[in-house]
Amino acid sequence: MIRRLEGATLRVLRTADAAFNRLYTWRFNPLYQSGTIAVAMLAVLIITGVWLLLFYRIGAPWASVDAITGNLWAGNWVRGVHRYASDAALIAVSVHLIRMFAQSRAWGPRAVAWVSGGVLLAVLLVSAWTGFVMVWDTFGYELAVAGGRMLDALPFFSEPVGRIFVGEHPVPSAFFFLNLFLHVALPLGMGLILWIHVSRIARPTLLPPKALLWGSIGLLTLIAIVWPLQMAPEADPFALPSTVPADWWFGFWLPITARVQEWFLWVVIAAGVIAFLWVPRLTRPGAGERAPSTVDKQLCTECNQCIVDCPYEAITLVERDDDRPTLVAQVDPTRCVSCGICAGSCSPMGIGPPRRTGRNQLETTRAFLRTHETSSGKVVVLGCRYGAGEFRDTLIGAGAEFQEMDCVGNLHSSVVEFLIRGGAGGVLVLSCPPRDCRNREGPGWTTQRLYHGQAAELKPRVDREYLHVAYAGAGEAKEALRALREFQDHLEAMVPLEPEPDLEIETVCEPVALEGERV
Repeated sequence: MIRRLEGATLRVLRTADAAFNRLYTWRFNPLYQSGTIAVAMLAVLIITGVWLLLFYRIGAPWASVDAITGNLWAGNWVRGVHRYASDAALIAVSVHLIRMFAQSRAWGPRAVAWVSGGVLLAVLLVSAWTGFVMVWDTFGYELAVAGGRMLDALPFFSEPVGRIFVGEHPVPSAFFFLNLFLHVALPLGMGLILWIHVSRIARPTLLPPKALLWGSIGLLTLIAIVWPLQMAPEADPFALPSTVPADWWFGFWLPITARVQEWFLWVVIAAGVIAFLWVPRLTRPGAGERAPSTVDKQLCTECNQCIVDCPYEAITLVERDDDRPTLVAQVDPTRCVSCGICAGSCSPMGIGPPRRTGRNQLETTRAFLRTHETSSGKVVVLGCRYGAGEFRDTLIGAGAEFQEMDCVGNLHSSVVEFLIRGGAGGVLVLSCPPRDCRNREGPGWTTQRLYHGQAAELKPRVDREYLHVAYAGAGEAKEALRALREFQDHLEAMVPLEPEPDLEIETVCEPVALEGERV
């Protein structure tokens, strides 16, 4: 059931991603940047909230907000940006959560990010609830009454909370003070939760690209000016308004509370929380399917590159248990997500997940050369299983051979050399868009290794004219075909390379000997 739900959600995302890539390109696709957009919106909310707080009065909540709204130069549009930024933050967090679920990025070491992300969403909802109540208009009053009824269903209060809002007595100022305190404290507390959210990843990106960041802020400002906020009538327990202007992003649940018992809502909420917390367990791979990386201590040279490249800080250098005078890499299985990026970073090919080390890849490639028609000058596509792997038959039908990679970041550069020297007409590395890599930094590290000399680099003896890197998501078969045909056209003008006879794995990448040792 959970796998079918993942698959259905992923198919929707693929279609949306492809459409947005055509509009914005992968660099600025907001669907790829949903997490960073949510952080940017939180920053906007804090900045605009501090300004609005200067004019808010606990003793006259509706009147002070009315005065802010009536100030077109320094109040209305700022309040509009504040309001619309909260909507945008909720949308961004929801898209980010759905994306992580669809891409099965909640299990194992990523469970901390999944759970803390859920806490961030809950805090956002409560913080927004307090913000709407602060206005104390008809919508804020309905939220307060509904919240009071929900609290009264819990056996924690000696006096009914909902009695505050029936009009028997004026609403105490302590209520508005507590509401204001929560509205200020919760967003600041989100900073700590955000730190926990990214604590298990290296080099976290918290803000979107500048063009997308300022474009989003500019769009919010434009909307706030073109569609200025209007004040709803002041809350009055003795008046029954004909209509209640509402923000349905945060108030969608109000009609439900009027039709069901509060205890039933708590049961639904509890069931939803349990299901959310159970997602990491339900989506985890089978035993051995995504085993953590291991290290061949005889091949490790203490180069430190796997530690630098690991997106999850799962690798450290420790003392050896033999007589060699160097340190050795060690993988923490509680942090490793089996992305395989370390395998692509190791020159002597001494680290990686089971069956996906550099040496495993070369063995697979040697078998591939024996069984495929690369000697006829066909392009070999090295494609990510989550991207190009979805339309591999289409690429094969267009005249290419296809070798699947678990992630392009897992690719060892020696595989590219082995293919080109072994008789392939050319190698097309077809990667997921860099901002949508399931392993965060895979495409970026691979590009650095193939073109910019980062260890384990593609050797200078390999002619880059026979190599091309392109990006295509799982829903972008047309873009992948276009890249393939352009590369095929490019190769037609090149002199075909003759395959080297008796090409062996060891001649492509040998273990590096330490001083005083022989390999």
